[in-house]
Amino acid sequence: MVLKNVAPLKGGYMITSIVGFIISAVYVFPRSQTWGFTFTIFFMLMFVASLISMTYGPDEAMLHAGHERERRNKKSEK
Repeated sequence: MVLKNVAPLKGGYMITSIVGFIISAVYVFPRSQTWGFTFTIFFMLMFVASLISMTYGPDEAMLHAGHERERRNKKSEK
């Protein structure tokens, strides 16, 4: 299966997955193994999704995002 239309995710998504994984493994898992395991798997899947979106993100989407930023900057200068 070829992934060509994968949307790039924000950096905050990856940070949330890392912090959530650490909190789940350190604080939740010792108190409740069922919930700790569930949250750990959930945040691990979020992290994998963020890695996939970084790897297979289309170049056109990144160019479009930069173009929108430049357009907003030009509007604010006027």
